[in-house]
Amino acid sequence: MTDFRFTKSSHSEPNGECVEVARNIPGTVAVRDSKSPAGPVLLLAPAAWDAFQAGLRQG
Repeated sequence: MTDFRFTKSSHSEPNGECVEVARNIPGTVAVRDSKSPAGPVLLLAPAAWDAFQAGLRQG
């Protein structure tokens, strides 16, 4: 198992829907739901994560 170091998104609500992201593994961005830390992890290439974030910013 990869040792991802997840951090909570700065846009997450304290008691609401929370997203955690790990960028400590080269070439991989891992995303998970903080309410289910043992649940599935979405793995993305850094370019895909950057494109996703850019899309969110554009609306």
